[in-house]
Amino acid sequence: QVQLVESGGGLVQAGGSLRLSCAASGSIRSIAAMGWYRQAPGKQRELVARIISGDITNYADSVKGRFTISRDNAKNTVYLQMNSLKHEDTAVYYCNADLEVLKGSTSRYWGQGTQVTVSS
Repeated sequence: QVQLVESGGGLVQAGGSLRLSCAASGSIRSIAAMGWYRQAPGKQRELVARIISGDITNYADSVKGRFTISRDNAKNTVYLQMNSLKHEDTAVYYCNADLEVLKGSTSRYWGQGTQVTVSS
């Protein structure tokens, strides 16, 4: 059994900052990649940022220069530092991880989501 638990969401004024965390736990053998997606009301879920083995990162164009994704491999945790937040960043943010469990199968797992609201 694998769980991804997010934390750090909340309400912030435009121009402010938030830091999201996502910790993976359970019968994990290895994690190939972790990432953050978001879904605003009435819109499709979209990639925000992703980090893979070797600390290779990619970002949505809309967050480049404002958001930073990082990873603590020892803690199976991924972070998303969000600066200069805009009203359009308001969404539910979901963490995911592409990981191999102890039994050997590899799958993508998702967290339950955390709300980020940016007031204008």
